[in-house]
Amino acid sequence: MKKLLALAMSVAMVFTFAACGSGGSSSGSANSESTPVSEMTTLTVGFDAEYPPYGFKDESTGEYTGFDLELAQEVCNRQGWELKKQPIDWDSKDMELNSGTIDCIWNGMTYTGREKEYTWSDPYVDNSIMVVVAADSDIKKLDDLAGKIVTTQSDSSALTALTEGDAVDLAGTFAKLEQVADYNSAFMNLTSGAVDAIAVDIGVAQFQLKNNPDGFRMLEEPISTEQYAIAFKLGNEELRDTVQETLYEMLEDGSFTEIVNHYTEYNLPEMVCLEK
Repeated sequence: MKKLLALAMSVAMVFTFAACGSGGSSSGSANSESTPVSEMTTLTVGFDAEYPPYGFKDESTGEYTGFDLELAQEVCNRQGWELKKQPIDWDSKDMELNSGTIDCIWNGMTYTGREKEYTWSDPYVDNSIMVVVAADSDIKKLDDLAGKIVTTQSDSSALTALTEGDAVDLAGTFAKLEQVADYNSAFMNLTSGAVDAIAVDIGVAQFQLKNNPDGFRMLEEPISTEQYAIAFKLGNEELRDTVQETLYEMLEDGSFTEIVNHYTEYNLPEMVCLEK
């Protein structure tokens, strides 16, 4: 019996080590050990698929698109890579990046206050966190949020501003600060009257106001300001540098500006801060 037990344990150990050693990955996909840029054939971009105008599904085509994804596509075109658009749960973005499921987070990712958490590109958008209310709401300014129910996206920069940043005192006046998985849910809750206001990035707010101008209104005063950049796994400077240099090439030859101008109605030209 002891010999059989020992044999069984030996077999189990063999399979355990075999499993641990089978984690190799091909050069054409994201992996936990960063593939040298010279061997890459794809770029897997993690994004929130409900974050217009930066990343969203075009209902007319069923394809994912957006400002950030258009930039990523042009970078891939120039590098000879295939772009893999990988929708992710925003709460799981760090796990996705560190496990190698994605090569970068490129979707309105806030650089400000997170400078040491990732390897970053240069900032390319100046963002503001705004408040959106129903068009007929009696909320006219930030002080009017006292005693109100406010919602925002989980793990978002708006949540950080309200719980750790400059807007903590403001949040202290709310009746309640709620969190939802995505901003589409937040706007549905606002429409139904379940909440009184949404704290949201200005680009997302502009998108929603354009599509429902009679339903929503944005307050003039921002909660906070910040910058967007592309987040790569900490230490992956080679890929960061390659993407960054390509963006500057696009800026110099005008193709970056062409993509920006696709989103003029969302105030992006005024928000872009990338310059050589």
